[in-house]
Amino acid sequence: MSTEREETQEYINGMRPGPLTREIPECMRDKYTIVQTILDVIAFWMLLAGYVITGIYRAIVGYPKKELKDSIAVVTGGGGGLGSLVALRLARLGCTVVLWDINKQGLEDTVKLVKGIGGKCHGYVVDLASREDIYRVAKTVHEEVGRVSLLINNAGVVSGQYLLDTPDHLIKRTFDVNVLAHFWTVKAFLPHMIEHNNGHIVTIASMAGHVGVAKLVDYCSSKSAACGFDEALRLELEVRGIKGVHTSLICPYFIRSTGMFEEVNSRFVPQLNSNEVADRIVFAIRTNEPLAVIPAYFRMLLPFKWLVPWPCVSEIIRGLVPDAVPAPVASHRPQLTEDLVPTSHKGKLDSRPMSLVPPARHDRHV
Repeated sequence: MSTEREETQEYINGMRPGPLTREIPECMRDKYTIVQTILDVIAFWMLLAGYVITGIYRAIVGYPKKELKDSIAVVTGGGGGLGSLVALRLARLGCTVVLWDINKQGLEDTVKLVKGIGGKCHGYVVDLASREDIYRVAKTVHEEVGRVSLLINNAGVVSGQYLLDTPDHLIKRTFDVNVLAHFWTVKAFLPHMIEHNNGHIVTIASMAGHVGVAKLVDYCSSKSAACGFDEALRLELEVRGIKGVHTSLICPYFIRSTGMFEEVNSRFVPQLNSNEVADRIVFAIRTNEPLAVIPAYFRMLLPFKWLVPWPCVSEIIRGLVPDAVPAPVASHRPQLTEDLVPTSHKGKLDSRPMSLVPPARHDRHV
């Protein structure tokens, strides 16, 4: 018995030929391996061609849109900025929206806006830098609202200083909110999605997750980690054969009216309209789109980063974004599309960007 186990382990480690290989004469084994490799490569390219053709077809005729009515959606950082805009659109589609934010006033304002357009909305004060708080509120949501089938990890923070000028606690907080919170929220809600084979996890990352920018070392690092998180999670679900749970990675350029990059010095490429980004996120959700780069043409430019010498990449980035944080920025209010705002609230918008601490601090929040 012990000998069989040793032989099996040696076969697994590549130290012993398998049963099929042993049946092939010694002189033919190398040729067999080459033939098998060629067949594998041909099969791979045929499979790849099929995916490409399918992708081109879908790009022309479009993707079918799934219904979100009666879904329960959790939006982190939903007390203002991009989170509140997405929440309004999901409510319009019939979702029950659950907003998470540490900004209690911002939560109350957004809940009123969503209910003002006839939507169902719940607000929960959550410290997204605390794993225990995330697990506690997730359990409460499951008991009070129901099974969450749509999770949008939108909350994010930025320090906006050179690395050596950034206090250690702000670096830690950036990773706690921008990356680690994704782990805790997914671990809290994914088991129920898998159980019902129905769910969608959205990661709001950034183009900064693919390209480094000065004064955003911690932010770029955290968003890069968020991109890796989404890709690995998607692959893991596919390996486990879970076809009903989808993931979407959203990578926008700098967005106006979210409270994070209002004063960014950007050349050539204008800052994005927050309403258009919110529309794009909802479209990606409804079509199960795995990756949405905003603006779309950036997706074609990204490969050049690995094809051209570093000095070219550096000149392009520094020319495109001379200064990501030219000056300290005060809190800004998100701009809501007029047709999404109830008459009773027009002229009285007061939603604020998501914050992790009271606003009177030198760092910025969304």
